[in-house]
Amino acid sequence: MAVRPERAGDEAAIAALITAAFATAPHRSGTEAAIVAELRRSGRLALSLVATAGAELVGHVAFSPVTISDGSAGWFGLGPLAVAPSWQLQGIGRALVAAGLERLRARQAAGCVVLGDPAYYRRFGFAPDPDLVLPGLPAGYFQAMRLGPGRAAGTVRFDPAFFTS
Repeated sequence: MAVRPERAGDEAAIAALITAAFATAPHRSGTEAAIVAELRRSGRLALSLVATAGAELVGHVAFSPVTISDGSAGWFGLGPLAVAPSWQLQGIGRALVAAGLERLRARQAAGCVVLGDPAYYRRFGFAPDPDLVLPGLPAGYFQAMRLGPGRAAGTVRFDPAFFTS
């Protein structure tokens, strides 16, 4: 298994992979592939990585800029993260998230937020942060990781693609 940036021509395979990965997920919205497509179309897909096994795409992760009400810059949202059903529980999601966070650090990003299972994302260093808020969510599921110096505080807003797709 290898991790690489998305390439031109990967779009259809990524959409199919995301759709399959979320088909039975209890937290699916059914719009996950459309979110990634809209981020890409609008130029706001800041980082898109795929995991491959030979020529087959077996995983994908997206990162896009988020805004924070205090004006803090350099923050990104992780998601969606998708692994092909037959490849789940083999460390592919972990490899994609780790590679993405490494690339964000190389870009000197200030931080990253994620909405997801606390038990899963804790292993990367994500944790609830009382200074950063995403209203209306169950406690603990919105988590943050500071990647650089400085403090950000306020309400976090994901890209409009997450709400219009």
